[in-house]
Amino acid sequence: RAEHNEGLLSSLEELSLHQEELEEISPVLGRVARRIKILYLQNNIISRMANLHHLKCLEYLNLALNNISRIEGLQSCEALRKLDLTVNFIDFDQLEASVDHLQALPQLRELYLMGNTVSAWPDLKLYVVGRLPRLSHFDG
Repeated sequence: RAEHNEGLLSSLEELSLHQEELEEISPVLGRVARRIKILYLQNNIISRMANLHHLKCLEYLNLALNNISRIEGLQSCEALRKLDLTVNFIDFDQLEASVDHLQALPQLRELYLMGNTVSAWPDLKLYVVGRLPRLSHFDG
């Protein structure tokens, strides 16, 4: 049921599914709620960024406090402006591929990676901002 939306999932713009012990992002989400602009999925046990390809209107995705090890699956999210992956499992060995993936997102302005294993690298900010010059906020 969609609160404050007359029960219509097809026109839903904001969805909060945090702390639901979700293991994956359901493919149903993109089929029934394509107009989502804000998606809160923090504090679950999601290990893969998948099934987001129908969410072309998505502007803010919060996947903080999950089990994500690689940034992927966002290539169709052309409106994405803010991505929060605080406290996940993104490590140095996946950083280059993850940042390469983000380069295809023209609207991305905010990225949060603090609390990931890669955060221990002292040159992380220089590397990410150098590869993603459109960012206005990186880790706050």
